[in-house]
Amino acid sequence: MQQAERAIFDLRRGQPVRVADGGPGVMALAVETLTIEALQRLRTHCGGQTALVITPNRARALGMEPGNAPAIRLPLRPEVAIADIQALATVVSDIGHHRANVALEPASDAEYAAMYLARAGKLIPAVLSISIAAADGDTVDQLEADGTILRIDAESALAVAAAPRLEVVHVSEASVPLADARTTRFMLFREANGLLEHVAVLIGERARWPDPLPIRLHSSCLTGDLFGSLRCDCGEQLRNSVRAIDESGGGILLYLAQEGRGIGLANKLRAYTLQDGGLDTVEADCSLGFGPDERRYEAGVEMLQHLNVKRVSLLTNNPLKIEALEDGGITVVDRQPLHGSLNPHNVRYLNTKADRAGHWLDELLSRALPAGR
Repeated sequence: MQQAERAIFDLRRGQPVRVADGGPGVMALAVETLTIEALQRLRTHCGGQTALVITPNRARALGMEPGNAPAIRLPLRPEVAIADIQALATVVSDIGHHRANVALEPASDAEYAAMYLARAGKLIPAVLSISIAAADGDTVDQLEADGTILRIDAESALAVAAAPRLEVVHVSEASVPLADARTTRFMLFREANGLLEHVAVLIGERARWPDPLPIRLHSSCLTGDLFGSLRCDCGEQLRNSVRAIDESGGGILLYLAQEGRGIGLANKLRAYTLQDGGLDTVEADCSLGFGPDERRYEAGVEMLQHLNVKRVSLLTNNPLKIEALEDGGITVVDRQPLHGSLNPHNVRYLNTKADRAGHWLDELLSRALPAGR
């Protein structure tokens, strides 16, 4: 995976990456970090066709029917402006003039792999692709040989998407008394590829933990957990779960680095802006090219396995978390509901989670909104 991880880093820095699929392949730049200077440099080395590569969900947001292809390419005119490229990748309203005369085609394996690398790097899942013409091969080969650009095979890049064992590594730990749980120990785990770090919060005396063990899988939410955002109930769920686990005799809260349902903070804020324009949570994420929920729980499963946890009482409203633990060999003996509170800013968000993601929120949503809020 090392080359794939380096490629993700280069795309995040605005550097081109060569992705090959048996032939010369393509040069790819992440749309989010695209600059006129980078594009001009790339075009001096490659004379092939330029295309925008996007996800099917993004194609639908542009009013197109993508069919069954995992990625879509939109051939672009050589003179197309960067602002128009970025609008095609990110703008939801007033996009009709941007898609005029644009033909939709299935992306090649190399293009799909490049787009997935951008997505894995929490960038907008869209890349600018320039095919490498035969006449450009020697020049591009030299850039690769002298280390100016990185080459990666499409197959290696796509392996990032294949749900491998993450091999989380226990890095460090310390006692951290909390306001709602005085006997608490934080254990940091790092994914073996070095990209993400997760925390297991061990609550109570381990020797006295109950069976089944109360567990909470909590995805990070900067706006809710730290700043008390009213747009979600994450912060309340976090603190309520710590309190509930402590009162139950102890257990574990897994704090997973999955901001914005796995799309990252930058894209979460983009999605918030789209929600302000009328879209719900799922519509906003999908309009940016993501799926309804990009989170994965393999890291949480491995952390529990490291801690020798086999039977749990799961604090959740999300059926996918139960499924993920069961698939990972963790027995979910029972489920405990976990609620925050309703307010005018989060009621649509919570209804969307119930109606479109199947979360068990009937009890919470049946309550009346507090007066004066």
